[in-house]
Amino acid sequence: MRTSLPDWPVFGFVDDVRPALDAARRQGRTSVLATLVAVEGGGPRPVGTQMVFSASGDATPDVVVGYFSGGCVESDVADHAYACLADGEPRRLVYGEGSPWPDIRLLCGARIEILLERVEPSDPALGVLIAALSARQPADWVTDGRRRACGASGTVEPWPGAFVRRCEPAQRLVVFGSDPTALAIAALGAQSGFETTLVRGKGPEAPPPVPGLAYSREAPAGALAAIGTDAWTAIAIASHNLELDREALAAALPSDAGYVGLLGARRRLDERLAPLRAAGVPEAVLSRVHAPIGLNIGGKAPWAVAVSVIGEIMAERFGAGAKA
Repeated sequence: MRTSLPDWPVFGFVDDVRPALDAARRQGRTSVLATLVAVEGGGPRPVGTQMVFSASGDATPDVVVGYFSGGCVESDVADHAYACLADGEPRRLVYGEGSPWPDIRLLCGARIEILLERVEPSDPALGVLIAALSARQPADWVTDGRRRACGASGTVEPWPGAFVRRCEPAQRLVVFGSDPTALAIAALGAQSGFETTLVRGKGPEAPPPVPGLAYSREAPAGALAAIGTDAWTAIAIASHNLELDREALAAALPSDAGYVGLLGARRRLDERLAPLRAAGVPEAVLSRVHAPIGLNIGGKAPWAVAVSVIGEIMAERFGAGAKA
């Protein structure tokens, strides 16, 4: 009998399962971490994809986040996960060729292997993983299902039979602007799982009515200093204001942000960059600007621009950064 999962798999929207592990840890709940450790034949999710299962045993709802196949195997994985939660024994599940469950077929024809491990809330490796998440530092999760370790990337020596998953900081997005286009970029970023902040200097005290969106009323330099920037930070400048564009660029370009995009026509780019050139900012730094911002999908409506911007940020992060 397979575990019944919700009819609408919104749990699959979650790609980073670390917040779910942390929530269970804070509640003193044991979790099962399921990790895709091998893929043959072009499966729908890459190696390293994870799910988390945690049963409450009380009135608190069970936790299920992540997905592997879009519906082919999740219920069966849940069965094994809850069995692992009960007895503590790790499992390696194979679906596709060589699977002991031939009735469970992946329509893509792939073969996938999933490692299940029970993780206690007091597990030292889990503590290190969550600390790295909070500090926005890359970390390696090394495990064979029974033994696990976690540390800064490259510092944990894997042992025979262990699987290594590199865990990078969450994608962060900072959007400068206040019009519908800026709001759409910020809203789509938040919905996409980015840690998103909309910056509108001296803007209204009430935050924008967008779930999951942080808000700053500071000037660009102060806002970025407060938020923090790193290689996993994207900055989208969408103010439609020449002076604010220049101020935001002056703060964004010297920062550690991995992506800086500027909304507006290419022909006006030199005008926006002129004060920075005059101030001696090197051309190598100025060339970091993605302008016009976003992938070339042809649309200019707020949601079309938002899709193009979030698409370009994702393409940069996943190594497919060429514009269409």
